[in-house]
Amino acid sequence: MLLELNIENYAVVDKLRVRFHRGLNLLTGETGSGKSIVVDALSLLLGARASSELIRPGCRRARVAGVFEIDAQTKPNTPIELDDGELIVEREILENGKSRAYVNGRIVTLTVLRELADALGDIHGQHEQQHLFSPKAQLEMLDAFAGTGSAAERVGETYREWRRLQSRLDELRGNEQERLRLLDLYRFQHREISEANLDARQEDELTRESAVLNNIEHVKETAARAYDALYDSADSVTAQLAAAKRDVEELSRYSNTAASWAEPLAGARASVDDIALELRSYLDRLEPNPRRLADIEDRLALIDKLKRKYGPSLPEVIAYGADVGQRLADIESSDAQIEQAEQKKKELSRLYEDLAGALSEKRLQAGRRLKSLVEKELAALAMERSVFEVSFEDGDEAAWSASGIDRVRFLISANPGQPARPLATVASGGELSRVTLALKTCLLPALSQQEGSIPRTLVFDEIDSGVGGRVAESVGRRLQQLARGHQVLCVTHLSQVAGFADAHYFVEKREDKKKTFATIAELSEPERVAELARMLSGESVTASAVEHAQEILKTHRRKAV
Repeated sequence: MLLELNIENYAVVDKLRVRFHRGLNLLTGETGSGKSIVVDALSLLLGARASSELIRPGCRRARVAGVFEIDAQTKPNTPIELDDGELIVEREILENGKSRAYVNGRIVTLTVLRELADALGDIHGQHEQQHLFSPKAQLEMLDAFAGTGSAAERVGETYREWRRLQSRLDELRGNEQERLRLLDLYRFQHREISEANLDARQEDELTRESAVLNNIEHVKETAARAYDALYDSADSVTAQLAAAKRDVEELSRYSNTAASWAEPLAGARASVDDIALELRSYLDRLEPNPRRLADIEDRLALIDKLKRKYGPSLPEVIAYGADVGQRLADIESSDAQIEQAEQKKKELSRLYEDLAGALSEKRLQAGRRLKSLVEKELAALAMERSVFEVSFEDGDEAAWSASGIDRVRFLISANPGQPARPLATVASGGELSRVTLALKTCLLPALSQQEGSIPRTLVFDEIDSGVGGRVAESVGRRLQQLARGHQVLCVTHLSQVAGFADAHYFVEKREDKKKTFATIAELSEPERVAELARMLSGESVTASAVEHAQEILKTHRRKAV
């Protein structure tokens, strides 16, 4: 339930704070006074699109904040952990058109805000009526009413799997000419890479060997100098280590400490001897080999060619070869795969038809229940002889969709003898408003149960548009009944509706220092009588209008009791 709404620098509002109550809260005022500003501001809190044009002229930002009451039953299911009690939702609009949203002081995304909206409120205005014309929206409403959740979800999953399989079949079949072209290409590429017998480490090894063979004399000279320095010359490392070892052994006759040095020197000489032997062996193998060098260069040239064609590195060439091999196997085995996929598609088609048929039956039953309930509601709204229908059309395989085989349309006949027609063709705006209210009344319990909580705040922006007299009173009575289980906020211009209010607010525009700003005030009992009288008689309030306003309030209270 919405406890409080704060609006700053929004449209013609400077600063505004209004507290709402349980039951039916009605807003009235002169045409153009700004009654719908409250609805628009609340829409922002529930995730509507923001615009810098909404900022009051001369201000840098606008702010809207709402305080909602939540408990364990109505707590929204969001990523944010919420405690029972009060929930504060804020929306700030900046000069650049961007906006920020906060929940209990924590910044959140619009996605989270819209998730909250499902549990906090439901706003109905002129554009929502247009939404009701959509067959897709009507099917969604019927599914919510029927409680088809898991059944519809399974139909959707089966359909998506069926579509994936169909796409796979199309890919496998393809164009025969293109298939043969790819088969030749993949065979050539796979053979070229396979016959190269590649190894990811081979390129580095061959590059090093090529460098040695291309510089064989320099390598031999360098290795020979190293061998001489370590072992072969008169002053080699080996000879010097041997001399040092003899001297240390002589010292050990005079010092116990020197005795411990002999063993490390012997180990050092053994290590040097081992390296010298390896150098000797390496030198013996170092011979010019033009044939081997030519083979290496040919091999490196082949690797470079494959890298230019299939990948910047050798591992990528090898990976491409594996991928081409798989593609080749897929094409060569496509006949078997097509047969297997077609069999699987037949199984999925049968499963889809069974699931969609069962879903369709649930919808048909729900459609009959919805027809009865809506017609009962329309009768309460002075459309006693109206006929409401839920029309079903199913199609062949070409018309299958993730939502099933049904094409649903809501039809209405407002006058006896006229065939039921789509809602969009209803000529009277007043009739459309009443149909909308009847649908809302019937669908809200199902939608609330589906979402796991009751939308505590229902907002209607001029739902009584185009009606008057006895019909207006019927609309007001219906809103009053809705308000027994929900908090209802309604903008109205009809005294017959306003008389049903549990709390009545007056909206007006004022001018101060050449600035225009809107105000909202909750009316006391005498003020309510005066406002109803104004709505009845216009600017010149007569005594009879005041008496009529008093009678409206008394009558509605008696009926409410």
